[in-house]
Amino acid sequence: MQYPLILNSFSADLKLYIPDPIFIKPTYEGLRLNNPATLFPFWAKVWPSAIALSTFLQQNIGLVNNKSVLEIGAGIGLPSFLIAKHAAHLTITDYAEDAIELLQKNIAHTRFNSIKAIFADWNLFPSSIVADVVLLSDTNYAPSEFESLLKLIQDFIHKGATIIIASPERITASPFIEQLKMTITQQDIIEIIYNDEKAFIGLFVLKQNRKQESH
Repeated sequence: MQYPLILNSFSADLKLYIPDPIFIKPTYEGLRLNNPATLFPFWAKVWPSAIALSTFLQQNIGLVNNKSVLEIGAGIGLPSFLIAKHAAHLTITDYAEDAIELLQKNIAHTRFNSIKAIFADWNLFPSSIVADVVLLSDTNYAPSEFESLLKLIQDFIHKGATIIIASPERITASPFIEQLKMTITQQDIIEIIYNDEKAFIGLFVLKQNRKQESH
């Protein structure tokens, strides 16, 4: 792990190792001096969408209770760890090797034997990974990747999975959600205080509707 870690408390019974926020930027800048191609570690922060998704899942635990759950582009994977006691088993994926290393450290730390962390890029997602419920928080940020991400979501929907998306209110997010509107069965807005500012996060539950099933 290239980033200094701290043990952070997220609830009364959940503590996870996360990159120390104070050192993320200077560590990244140091790594870039040695390798200009180094990507910024967006995975290293707990973003408002992950907090909102965690809140929504805890309020709607029936959606994941005794289900196989997959989190895509998970980063630190907070939503998955918070529901680990309820899901039958969890698969957490990310494209960043440092994120997978940290996830594995936290799996060992929490002793949640029902969780496994797998390296996976949603542009080339392994077809062998299946789930009853798929979680995504703030993954629809790059329009250049919308096509592959939408295809992956639609593939899971066609296989009968329930998709739960947490998306911040930003200009590029609306067209993405618009393309999925025919499968939205539940939606909500959750207000989060992040860095002393309010953030409004859209929550969307997607399923295959009966009309789609008949085709």
